[in-house]
Amino acid sequence: MDTATRTIGIDIAKNIFHLVIQESDGSLTKKKLKRKELLNFIANTPRSLIGLEACGGAHYWAREFAKLGHEAVLLNARYVKGFVIGNKNDYNDAMAIVEAVTRPQRRTVQVKTLAQQDIQLVHNIRQGLVEQRTALVNQLRGTLSERGIILAEGIKHVRQELPLILENAENGLTILSRELIAEQYQKLNQLDLDIKAQEQRIKQLCEASSLTQRFLDVPGIGPITATMVAADLGDTGKGYASSRDYAASLGLVPKQHSSGDKAVLLGMSKRGNRYLRTLLIHGARAVLKNCSEKTDKLSLWLQALIARRGFNKAAVALANKNARILWAMAVTGQSYQAASS
Repeated sequence: MDTATRTIGIDIAKNIFHLVIQESDGSLTKKKLKRKELLNFIANTPRSLIGLEACGGAHYWAREFAKLGHEAVLLNARYVKGFVIGNKNDYNDAMAIVEAVTRPQRRTVQVKTLAQQDIQLVHNIRQGLVEQRTALVNQLRGTLSERGIILAEGIKHVRQELPLILENAENGLTILSRELIAEQYQKLNQLDLDIKAQEQRIKQLCEASSLTQRFLDVPGIGPITATMVAADLGDTGKGYASSRDYAASLGLVPKQHSSGDKAVLLGMSKRGNRYLRTLLIHGARAVLKNCSEKTDKLSLWLQALIARRGFNKAAVALANKNARILWAMAVTGQSYQAASS
């Protein structure tokens, strides 16, 4: 394939797109296009290096530009921000993308396929339902607290105690409040069913993929985490140069504040995909809670780590380790191999 003859930075939006085009001789051209005009313009331009910020709609446009023979690169938005010169406007943003995409150490985001986005969609729907359920439970506990009825924290307690509260005619609830709380309790039950339906769909997606099936062998990885990692990495994981790069993209490595020869490492950076980082850490916590009486090599390492650094830091360390293992499994196509005792 011919090398790109120009670089194009595109500041994407819903309807109006601002482009900065840099020719091979360094000359710049600015252009503003409507949504319906963009693909036709890109189709009739020589093969180019096209940079876009990784934001809403970016993966779709990157796939379409690649179909037309261009090299489409998604850039981390935080990375691009450092190249903006002057006031923030659409053309300056597009110019910053041109500068950022041509740097040798650019920070890119892997273009996701429709299959990867479908998996993410299921997770987003499930997570939205979980957040609705949490909000509803908090609302119920607050409502009952104002009427002198205290519920213990946790959804389990709310499920168990609400029917008893509704049946108790001597707890001071009015007829109207009893009816409204009963309606909210029905909504809670429906949310439970909706969440289970999405989890069943995730389980089916997990069973349909050999990659996610292999992921399940890693301690602390279940169908929810396995499918989300697969959606993030893709089938090959080659969007990241190394396992450390992948762990760093999830915010599971320490922040660094160093000067001269003195290296100072701080707490974990918490950058990147918060949802996936949370899944990995929760899975690691489950492993740590059950490792105290085990004698395999991983459990012994975790026991020593807990004694030396504490439970929470050990959980993050295992989450980091698991992220690296999952990346390696995706890249090499190999199965999980537990460390020998």
